[in-house]
Amino acid sequence: MAKIFKKKGEKMKKFLGLFLIFALVLPFLGGCGAKEEPPASSSPTPTTTETIPPSPTAEKQIRFDESWPPRIDPALGQGFADSVAYANIYDSLVFPQPDGSLGPCLAEKWEVSDDGLTYTFHLRSDVKFHNGDKLTAEDVVFSAERLTTIGEGYAYLFSPILDKVTAEDEFTVKFSLKEPFGPFLNALVNLYILNKDLVLSHIEKPGDYGDFGDYGRKWLLTNDAGSGPYQVKEMKLEEHLIAVRFPDYWGGFNENNPDSFTQIGTEEPVTIRTLMSKRELEISDQWQTEENYQAMDKIEGVDIARFPSGSILTFCLNAQRAPTDDVHIRRALAYAMDYQGLIQGVYPSSKQARGPVSSILPGFYEGVFQYQTDLDKAMEELKQSKYYGSLDQYPLDICYPAEWVAADKMALLFQASAAKIGITVNIAKQPWAKMIADVAKPETTAHVNILTMAPHYGEAGSPLSRYHSHNCGTWEGVEWLQDTEIDTLITQALSIVDEKERFQKYAELQEKLVELCPSIWVVDVMEQHAYQSGYVEWATVERVKAGGKAIPVQGYNMYMRDFKVFPERVKP
Repeated sequence: MAKIFKKKGEKMKKFLGLFLIFALVLPFLGGCGAKEEPPASSSPTPTTTETIPPSPTAEKQIRFDESWPPRIDPALGQGFADSVAYANIYDSLVFPQPDGSLGPCLAEKWEVSDDGLTYTFHLRSDVKFHNGDKLTAEDVVFSAERLTTIGEGYAYLFSPILDKVTAEDEFTVKFSLKEPFGPFLNALVNLYILNKDLVLSHIEKPGDYGDFGDYGRKWLLTNDAGSGPYQVKEMKLEEHLIAVRFPDYWGGFNENNPDSFTQIGTEEPVTIRTLMSKRELEISDQWQTEENYQAMDKIEGVDIARFPSGSILTFCLNAQRAPTDDVHIRRALAYAMDYQGLIQGVYPSSKQARGPVSSILPGFYEGVFQYQTDLDKAMEELKQSKYYGSLDQYPLDICYPAEWVAADKMALLFQASAAKIGITVNIAKQPWAKMIADVAKPETTAHVNILTMAPHYGEAGSPLSRYHSHNCGTWEGVEWLQDTEIDTLITQALSIVDEKERFQKYAELQEKLVELCPSIWVVDVMEQHAYQSGYVEWATVERVKAGGKAIPVQGYNMYMRDFKVFPERVKP
């Protein structure tokens, strides 16, 4: 018998699910997202207060900053800023919940065949796109085919396993897989549905996609074709995104949900602190230094939001360049790392990571080995390396995004730790765009890259699958591990439909990865943001305070319908 998943009333709440009900959580209004009534979000802000884009409304707005502007075409991006935009402008078939499970969104119910190869979704019939068109199964088919054809962004989740997607009738769509993919439903939080007719009316020819020309890529750089709660008002490349409420959103709004949100690309500490003090920024990015968070916490009406979001602070080791191609060098660096010094100096609210999977993700294996600072063991590993005795000929370069101010201290701590075992480390931070270009080849990828790795869907398969060889050449595959045994284990794990059996395979995979040590997993990140708690209510923060969880999927904790804004509380 096929398993049938039906919509559970009108209570639902992204990442990788809807929210559980907790004491401080209010009833949901009906769209993809919060069980509670959403609090307000913030709009990004530029590097000078004079260049802040005006809000489209005078009152209920969320302004927040990010390190780089989002790519708002859902076929192109997979970073944090991108994912926040997608979660608010587009809808997916399902919605992630804090416990890693899923709830309905565009799909009211679905069936899965016994062999795990066929998924049939029954869509809502009352969904409108932002231009007023009705959303149908044909739009789902088009969106899946466009994503996998372009092959960027979240396409890696679907391209290897999708056979075909068919519209069975106006509101029924069937996904046929080439082979079972256990976390398929979880991955669908990253398949955002576009208006087929609108996109096709904006294609430019010639292009890279035959009759589809450029597939609407140029137009979708600055426009949207979504059905989500917010629609693009203005997108200025490399500057900001302004989005406003879509009045006909099928899920409705609480009256105190933001009327608009603005997302801009800056994280300059003085600018962020100044804007927070002037109440011209509602939420800061998560990349500030601990010192700046402490300074902003002293501003009247500003608090620091802290919640575990499934991310791991990772020192990624290039397994294809000498000397980090040697497992003993990698293990020596892992033993030399000053974990507690880095946590206390940069992430004092977080705990040390235990392997590549966050402890809040379903499928995390608590029994996996955890490296600790031990210089004696570091030296033992060094002596087993083929490079021992000639380490002076192999200095390491460490790289991280230049926009990430807090990473300066991390790199210095790593440099000092490595020096204790005779390894020289040169610091060479790069602008994010340059880092992306450099990691395309192993020889131009730094020996060590500092990155925060967030789950794309709500279970262990997401962070584990980034070690598959097909991710090499992307910023999520900077380790260049290229290990056939790991590839096989990942493929096997993801093909298992039974969750208990799949999680057992995940445990085996975590143990093997820790043994190979392609990364130093340093911090199970407690995400931090300064926010205007005096007039903004943030559902994620309130839920965590009450003992609940954040959503373990990138971007979904910034879902605007989970915010409420009370402009009358703003003090002059």
